[in-house]
Amino acid sequence: MTTAQFSAAGVRWDLGDLFAGHDDPRIEQILSASLGRAQAFARTYRGSAAIQGGPPPERLLAAVTELEGLEADLRRVGVYADLLYATDTGRAEYRRLKERVELQATDIGNTVLFFDLDWMALPDAVADRLLGEPLLSPYRHYLERLRRFRPHRLSEPEERLLNERDNTGRRAFARLFTEFTTALSFPLEREGATQQLTLSELLSLVHHPDRDLRRRALESLYGVLRANAQVLTSIYDTLLQDHLTLDRLRQYPTPMAERHLANEIDPEAVAQMMAVVEANYGLAQRYFRLKARLLGLPRLALHDQYAPVGDALPSCPYAEGQRTILEAFQAFSPSFRDIAQRFFDGRWIDAEVRPGKVGGAFCASVTPDLHPYILCNYTDNLRDVMTVAHELGHGLHGYLARTQRLFNYETPLTMAETASVFCESVVFDHLLRTQTDPRVRLALLCGKIEETFATVFRQTVLTRFEQAVFALRAQGRLGAEAIGEAWIQANRPYYGEAVELPEGYRWGWAYISHFIHSRFYCYSYVFGELLVFCLYRRYKEEGPSFVPKYVRLLERGGSDSPEALLRPLGADVHDAGFWQQGFEELRALVEMAEGLAAGGEGPR
Repeated sequence: MTTAQFSAAGVRWDLGDLFAGHDDPRIEQILSASLGRAQAFARTYRGSAAIQGGPPPERLLAAVTELEGLEADLRRVGVYADLLYATDTGRAEYRRLKERVELQATDIGNTVLFFDLDWMALPDAVADRLLGEPLLSPYRHYLERLRRFRPHRLSEPEERLLNERDNTGRRAFARLFTEFTTALSFPLEREGATQQLTLSELLSLVHHPDRDLRRRALESLYGVLRANAQVLTSIYDTLLQDHLTLDRLRQYPTPMAERHLANEIDPEAVAQMMAVVEANYGLAQRYFRLKARLLGLPRLALHDQYAPVGDALPSCPYAEGQRTILEAFQAFSPSFRDIAQRFFDGRWIDAEVRPGKVGGAFCASVTPDLHPYILCNYTDNLRDVMTVAHELGHGLHGYLARTQRLFNYETPLTMAETASVFCESVVFDHLLRTQTDPRVRLALLCGKIEETFATVFRQTVLTRFEQAVFALRAQGRLGAEAIGEAWIQANRPYYGEAVELPEGYRWGWAYISHFIHSRFYCYSYVFGELLVFCLYRRYKEEGPSFVPKYVRLLERGGSDSPEALLRPLGADVHDAGFWQQGFEELRALVEMAEGLAAGGEGPR
């Protein structure tokens, strides 16, 4: 199937609520005005925080409010540039705009940088007194969050230098990775001709019912990645060393420490969660053996991991997927349906598959007074329905939190999946309820289990891989062989003897953008998925009375720490038993699949 034949062809977002186009004169006006505004801020407030006894609360409030307004303008321009770039990374004007915005944002950030440093330099006793002022209560969490980084900040000249260096350093390498991988073409012999596929199109084939096609798709993936080994390995190795250098300069004790601070979670909670995940690897291998039997195989190969069980699931055109999502949201809460309808009607979604567009899916929130935008690559299958539901969950979260101030708007990554995974579960249960064919039910169930495995188990594997390569890079430069071996070693405990890993899988790390753009991002997916499994079970137990509590959680955005936000819902992230509750839900899904298969209703 060619790109033009997918039903989402023409479904592109309308970014007019931000700007009219990449050459909209308002972009340059805002960038220029923001720089002038930042310079005026520096003239007014430089030195006002770092005074004996700290600044008066009124002056601190005025400064933070001005910074928030400046940030709002920059986010509007910055998100717009990112969204344009994501739609066509090969378009020169979009690249230039993204670079222009990054450079100006760096200048502006450097101009106002002194304020955060001055605030962090205040003695704890002075800062605590100010944080207790009722006048500053709307920004208390924001100011507390800044001070978490106090031990790791450098002097203002050093911070300014590092910010400027990043534009030709790690940001430049991240752009190179994005542009390089989106431009890659993957040859695949199909229907008597060699087709050239994008990465998104190729990866969608791992779910194809034709086993040989799945195998050849992965062989093409690994073959192209291997052929570009020098570039991909060099980019990753350089970024690893860059992070290690910055960690040394900032005195972070481990490569994960900065991410923990940003996620507002302590390393003990993360370690506890990951240990519980790894203790449940046996559940994954139990399912892999079941799936091998369902497919009539003695053992799964890696290219069978996401194979459809039995006949392929029915296709789902974009319009039908939209109806399904809206019906499911309506059953949970009419307000959820109404908000989702705004995304479809307002053209806040870009679903078309096309060359140059980044792969995967994301939701970008801008500011509380501007709605979020969703990007996905819709290829007409039920998995894509779940993807859209997932991203709409992010969108709902951003929409519901719009009453928060900008500095309290976005959650840390640990809470970022709270609505997305929940909405995905709502839509999945709706699909399962409305299907009467037991073969389709089993196929849907297997798909859900596998998607959950990909989030909980695989993201833990990815985190262990990152830990391993950072430890290796501390000893010296890494080549493709060392990185590939670390990748295999991280995957083996998960797959065990239940899944055969091909030699080419050593390149399975090379296209994963999180390693490039957001180190140690992946454990946040695990956190979010298991958290939601626990919350969703409570919803099923409590029914409609759960909905207002859950909505309130989303409305609070990032106005407090994850622990504080979750406390009203009875979640304890330090308790191994809490995390295990999520696996009991997952175990129930596996047992349901085993029951359907044993009943003779599932395909063999």
